[in-house]
Amino acid sequence: MKPVKVEFLFDFGSPNAYFCHKVIPAIEARTGVKFEYVPILLGGLFKLANNRSPAEAFADIPNKRAYERLEVDRFVAKHRLEKYRFNPHFPVNTLKIMRGACAALKLGCFERYVETVYAAMWEQEKNMADDGVILETLNAAGLDGAALVAASQDANVKAALLANTESAHARGAFGSPTFFVNGEIWFGKDRLRDVEEEILRLQAASS
Repeated sequence: MKPVKVEFLFDFGSPNAYFCHKVIPAIEARTGVKFEYVPILLGGLFKLANNRSPAEAFADIPNKRAYERLEVDRFVAKHRLEKYRFNPHFPVNTLKIMRGACAALKLGCFERYVETVYAAMWEQEKNMADDGVILETLNAAGLDGAALVAASQDANVKAALLANTESAHARGAFGSPTFFVNGEIWFGKDRLRDVEEEILRLQAASS
């Protein structure tokens, strides 16, 4: 069976990306495929793609905003995401923590970093644009906050985040969560079932 490559392009500032992060482990368990997390800067991708956040794009469409909230409630209930809390500081400037994700890859603590920051953003209601909050949150999780913050300022780390973001746009991405399954693009938490079905289809075709 040929391996299936699944990429998850994420930014901590997207609640929908958080929802995907919480559901992905079950898909990995069912399919045996490990998702590759790719940090991008959502604000940068929006600029490249001439896109806007749903909160901004639908600000003058009350029924649309109400329906989006209903969909969130349904998703949370379906997947039993009781810890989810909407971040009161939203929208959060995620440049520092997304550079931190690239730094965590370099320092070998990526999975713990991702779990810690996602929990801080969408369960603990923290302002993860604040330097002091970032450092305190990382240290409290047993990570080396000072080392991660320092590494996030490295020129190569900054370049990696920029390259990921530019590559995402070049491949057709316009927001997060975006998935690539063997190079084929899928967008949004509502496409998770399609992503899983595509993984299974590719596995069956190569068996």
